[in-house]
Amino acid sequence: MAALQLEKQRGRYAALAIAAVVIIVGIPLWWKTTETYRAWLPFSDINELDSLQLRLSVDIEVVFSRGTLTPEQQKKIPLSHVNEKEHQVDAKTGLRYQYETRYRTATVMEEDALNQPTAAEADLSLHTLTESSCGSVVVYVIPESSVLLPEDVKVYVGQRRTALLRSPPFKSSWSLNEVISNLNPRVEQIASTMSFSHQDITAALSDRVRMTKVTKESMADSMRAIKSSPGYEITFSLLNPDPKSHSLHWDIEGALHSYIQPLLNKLAPIANFSVDSQILYYAVLGVNPRFDNSVSAYTLNADSLSHVINPVEARLGSNAASSNPVLNFLLYVPDAHHSPLFIRDHSRREVPTNAFHSPRWGGIMVYNVNDLYGPESERPVDISINMAKVMGVFLAQLRLMLGVHQTHPPSGFVLQSPGSAGLADWELDRLMWSRSVENIATASTTITSLAQLLDQIGNIVINDNIALQVSSAVTSLQAAVAELDAGNLVFALQYSREAILASERAFFDPSLLHLLYFPDDQKFAIYIPLFLPMCVPIVLSLLKIVSEVKKRRAEKQAKSD
Repeated sequence: MAALQLEKQRGRYAALAIAAVVIIVGIPLWWKTTETYRAWLPFSDINELDSLQLRLSVDIEVVFSRGTLTPEQQKKIPLSHVNEKEHQVDAKTGLRYQYETRYRTATVMEEDALNQPTAAEADLSLHTLTESSCGSVVVYVIPESSVLLPEDVKVYVGQRRTALLRSPPFKSSWSLNEVISNLNPRVEQIASTMSFSHQDITAALSDRVRMTKVTKESMADSMRAIKSSPGYEITFSLLNPDPKSHSLHWDIEGALHSYIQPLLNKLAPIANFSVDSQILYYAVLGVNPRFDNSVSAYTLNADSLSHVINPVEARLGSNAASSNPVLNFLLYVPDAHHSPLFIRDHSRREVPTNAFHSPRWGGIMVYNVNDLYGPESERPVDISINMAKVMGVFLAQLRLMLGVHQTHPPSGFVLQSPGSAGLADWELDRLMWSRSVENIATASTTITSLAQLLDQIGNIVINDNIALQVSSAVTSLQAAVAELDAGNLVFALQYSREAILASERAFFDPSLLHLLYFPDDQKFAIYIPLFLPMCVPIVLSLLKIVSEVKKRRAEKQAKSD
């Protein structure tokens, strides 16, 4: 009897020991060895980025030239004035514009520069004296009687970051505050023309803001321009569908050097550019043009232009070595049987440039050569293409594709042509403001979407590389927002580019594929058949031990009673 009791006691101890090992050692070890590795992510910082509040700071310097202020008013010129405007775009996105205006009088050298015969020469002379920082605006107030500007011109915006403002008529009894208050509306118009407008910034937030919050014009400009990217591939193609009739020659290298490269040099802070060219023979349009007897020429209507690109695009090839977006610019010379060929708009009127563009893809120009040779000319006819005419069209299309929107200034404003540079300094600033905000909006949307995805799907592995990219994106985003707040446009754009690169590398990392991992229900389906046969005897033994303990306690209680 004693041996039997000893054997039962030994069995109970064995069951308890096995259960203890399973609970204390087995389950934690199994849990640790089967858990999904998830590196730490800054979720709190990402949640703050989900509610984006941007402040854009613009430095404005107003310089009063001789004859615009009285000696008493010059003594009371304030050092600076700060004006802020707030716009709540939606529940999670807010904008604040800060204009810090500084006032001073013109120096002797600036007065000499303002005495130049023309406004363009004055703008160049002022630029040689001092170079304004990127994103800033300098307004020179000239007397009302100045002959530097025509009578009907109130504001002249030059190629750089300076503008000439004709002083409105002031009363001699006005105080300095009244003079400045009368100037401020014009200064604000100049700042919105040379730096950014609310419509442009709202359109740049299209990845975060609903379409209804953006004006149709700004949204059209935003959809026409290609999305922000660290680099772009630009391809110029000459299409010769009839090489038996036309032997075409184009100085594409010289044209790129003279017309395109200056623009790309100015846009170097925005992105990296790669340019190449090619000639395609026997490349025809996908649409047969119609002959119009009224003009004795073939025509392409606007409705059929959308069918032109696809057949031609198949011949262009692709740059598989790069993931950057490609902009295509095609010069099409019609064959002898379909010349001349003209493009008509929706109003059935001929397009002056005989060209059209496709948003975020590129442009096509039709170049007629039939008037350059007679019917008795020997075939093929040697033809040299007028590259100045062609590049003027392609340059305008390239500006639109890259987001350099056409500015519509208020009445009384004159904007100087950018000239050979292809882009004025203040136009570059406008583009940098928009690109910085667009990059911040895109990167913040990408990184918050990734954080929500990883939070909802707990069995996706977050390796250290993903965590590093996410942390880098968050840090760069915070730095870009801070630099925008400080008015450092160059650094804001640089950090925003780093943020969008890091966020996209993290979001599209192949290790984040959900199909690589089992859902929780499948995990239990795998492990239960393994552990259930082992756990049943242990659980039954524990239940038996518990029942025996309860029975023994009941017997002791009965004896005590």
